[in-house]
Formats: sequence, structure tokens, C-alpha cells
Amino acid sequence: MTGPRLTPLSASLPSTVPFVGPEAQERARGRPFRARLGANESVFGPSPAAIEAMERAAAQVWMYGDPENHDLRHALAGRHGVKPENIVVGEGIDGLLGYLVRLLVAPGDPVVTSAGAYPTFNYHVAGYGGVLHTVPYRDDREDALALAEKAREVDAKLVYLANPDNPMGTWLSAGEIAAMLEALPESTLLVLDEAYVEFAPEGTAPPIDAGDPRLIRMRTFSKAHGMAGARVGYAIGEAGLIAAFDKVRNHFGVGRIAQEGALAALGDKRHLAWVIAEVERARARIGEIARENGLTPLPSATNFVTIDCGGDGDFARAVLKGLIARDVFVRMPFVAPQDRCIRVTAGRPADLDIFAEALPGALADARRG
Repeated sequence: MTGPRLTPLSASLPSTVPFVGPEAQERARGRPFRARLGANESVFGPSPAAIEAMERAAAQVWMYGDPENHDLRHALAGRHGVKPENIVVGEGIDGLLGYLVRLLVAPGDPVVTSAGAYPTFNYHVAGYGGVLHTVPYRDDREDALALAEKAREVDAKLVYLANPDNPMGTWLSAGEIAAMLEALPESTLLVLDEAYVEFAPEGTAPPIDAGDPRLIRMRTFSKAHGMAGARVGYAIGEAGLIAAFDKVRNHFGVGRIAQEGALAALGDKRHLAWVIAEVERARARIGEIARENGLTPLPSATNFVTIDCGGDGDFARAVLKGLIARDVFVRMPFVAPQDRCIRVTAGRPADLDIFAEALPGALADARRG
């Protein structure tokens, strides 16, 4: 045997990952970043109650986690006013997207998303042989009705929409989401990624109808709850679709420590409110820094701010390179014209002081070419 016997589909795929982690960049650079403002993590950390719960659970880590995620599912059901059979827990939204695509997308099946939207969904679609159809953003926002029109055109199995959006930080109203849902073909499932919804204005998230077979909603403990390293997400959907996840999911994928931490985080509303307030403060500061340097911050309903650098993608990449050279980790959208921007995560005052110090030099380097 001369090598692994990959399937034809696997052999045809590029060897890639959706994101290069900051740790990999630090190893390549030979030094750490001074400010970690690129991965949309919550630098404000998890609830103290969650930390205490995880510390207690560490002594029981010799046991597998509950494969049914019973306590967490019931708590989430109570929070959202649905039944436990409408909730599935998984390894973050990324893991749940992988399971959903595995369940519904066969080789050749059409899937619709926006050009430049969250790339991990595209990664899963490619991995199962789906055919991705894209529509452009409109005014730096997801174009809900264009997505629905494309879904009708290609008879899409799935349509993926993040609201609020990553990487732009913009958002659609609940009414716009409802109108999109009505415009979709009856056989198309809307995958609504609400990872950042806790940071969004009132009226962003439509009311939850867990019995609607046209919609599955995905949420996470990685952002507002500050538990990105624990990998806990959940989906809310029609009971039959949710039950189907048991056919393919890793039943022991969410460990005991993560389950206990998420359960405690869910109960700490005071910490969540504090994080949301800190994010609002940080977004305002990032906007001020951008404007002080002649740049334009986009409106944001997330824990990051996307900044229009005023040029093209090459110029924004040069700014990004200059920030990384000054030990500031940020990211940027991948697809034009959104790639004229950089994206900066909400940070603590000290983090943003470092960003404010580094940005003028990065801009000067980029303008010198």
C-alpha cells in the first residue's frame, strides 16, 4: 500500500482549514501577539459560576459526559420556551453544521449561501460533495431575498444565513428573516446561525417556532458566554429533524466539564449582561480609533467591528500585515468587495490601547506600498 485510500471526493479536495489559528501564526512568527483581537472570542471570560462548575467537574473527568446532554438540553428548552426534543447539543455551531450537512447534503445537492459568508459552512458542504451557489452581499448586509431567489432557482436543500453576520457585523430585522422564510421553496431548509444574537438590538431575532420544519436555528456558548475553548453549541428545530442528529452525531462529543460549565453559564444572567455592556463599550472605542485614523467603522451587532480601510483588498491585506508585524492579531473578510475591510474583536481597554498604538504605523506602511 503506497498511501491512504481516500475516497474520490476526499482526494479531490484541497488540504486546507477555514481559519489559520493565532497559535499557528505565533509559532510561525516566533513570538506571541500582544493583543488577540481576531477570533471573536470573549476576552472578558466566562461566568465565575461556570469556572467554578468546571473546576468541580474536573475531578469527575474520568467519566464520559452524559451522551444525551440531558440537563443542559432541558435548561435550554426552558430558557427558549420549547421542548427538550427541539434541542440538540453539539461541539459548537461548527460541529452542528457538519452534522446537518452530513444528514441532508448528498454529492451534487445544491446549497445556497452568500459569497464571503462564514467559511466553515462552505467547508462542510465541500466535504460532503454539495454544490455551493452564492449571492453577493448588498450594502455589506446579507441579501435575504436574493438568497431566497437563488434557492428557488437551484432548488436548494439548504440556505445558510448568519444573523448577525460574520464577517461584516451587520444584521437583518426579524421581519426581514420572516419574509425570507416565506419566500423560500417549501422543500428548502433555512439554517439560521445566531452565534452573535445576544449582542444584537431588540427585534433582530424572530420569535421561535420550534415546530416549523423550514427552519433550524443555531446558537453557541463561544461568544457572549465566553466559552469558545469548551466547544458547546446547540440547535433549535423541529423534533423530527433534531432526532435525526442522533443518526450521525458524536454522542460523547461534548464532555462532562463543558456540559457543567455551559449549564452554569446559562444561569448567570448578570455576567451575560456585564459582557454585553463591555462589548458595547469596546465597539464604541474601536469606532473612535478607526475614525481617528480616517477609516470608517461599519455598524455592528456582534462582538467585533468591521472597519472599511478605504481601499481595495490588497490595501486591507497590507494593513493587516502591518498590524500582525506589530503583534496585533486581527482578521479580515475573504471576498471582494468586503475584503476592503479588517475585522477587530471587542477587547479590554489595554487590548484596544495596543490596537490604537499599532494602527497608524500599519496604515503608513500600507500607504507606502
